Amino acid sequence: MDPSTLLLIVVVAGAAAAHGHPATDTPVAQFWEQALPGTTMPEAIADLVKKGIDHSPLVEHYFALPRISVCTLFSSACNPRTVAETGIFFHEALLLPGSAMTLSFPAEAEAAILPQDVAGKVPFGSLADVLATFNIPAGSDEAAQVRDTLRRCQEPPVAGEVKACATSLEGTVRSAMGMLGTVNGQGVWAATSTLPRSGLPRQPYVVRAVAPLDGDRYVSCHRVPFPYAVYQCHAAGNGYRAYVVSLRGLRGGPAASMLAFCHVDTSSWNPAHPAFEVLNTRPGGTPVCHFMPYGDVAFVKKAGRAY
Repeated sequence: MDPSTLLLIVVVAGAAAAHGHPATDTPVAQFWEQALPGTTMPEAIADLVKKGIDHSPLVEHYFALPRISVCTLFSSACNPRTVAETGIFFHEALLLPGSAMTLSFPAEAEAAILPQDVAGKVPFGSLADVLATFNIPAGSDEAAQVRDTLRRCQEPPVAGEVKACATSLEGTVRSAMGMLGTVNGQGVWAATSTLPRSGLPRQPYVVRAVAPLDGDRYVSCHRVPFPYAVYQCHAAGNGYRAYVVSLRGLRGGPAASMLAFCHVDTSSWNPAHPAFEVLNTRPGGTPVCHFMPYGDVAFVKKAGRAY
């Protein structure tokens, strides 16, 4: 479809939604309420939905910026030094009240979640079509980032993993439901880390409290670099342990309530994954734990959970 036609679709969709509150009056909000009864849309997700209504990525230049979220995927090729500076990976032994860890989650340029009807008309599979639609020069860093995301979404999963990429929030929810083996959302809820959109300044943080995430099965959905929000959801049959971790900065500043996933079996992970270098371990070694960055979302299934 011609980019000018797509732009008109986005503008019209945004104008129509602007008359109501995006948290309650949009099709995606109504879908969320039906698909996940009793679960409030997390604030971070609602912010990105509103951004998709108010700010078209078709008229805002796409910049290739580091995205720490993608580093948590099993086949990540992120720079180990960059990963180490954030503190996103850690050993499970640190999940004790009173433990301290140094974190630095910088603010990221968050890609907008497009309305489903718009996302369905924007190209995704073809690199050439994506570059043309978003006016991205071939050979640029932005083009390389788009190419990498398309490759990630098209490559087969690692052993024991189920994965899928989705270009809308509705598609993300449906992918997660499929991985959890449900179609009506019964017993499923969504959770995100709660931290400022501006990120967490680099400093030592103390663990104030740790609680298991109330679920039996989990699907993690991570944002991958693209001009609009694309989520790669994955689930591993070889087990997670999941926690909610309350953190407080030792030098003041914001507090945070972070989702943390500990992967028990990493034997099928890419040996070059930066987590192994950062934690001085190897595939199949000690569990690898990581925090969920801003805007990533986990879908949790709890057998017998009532609303």
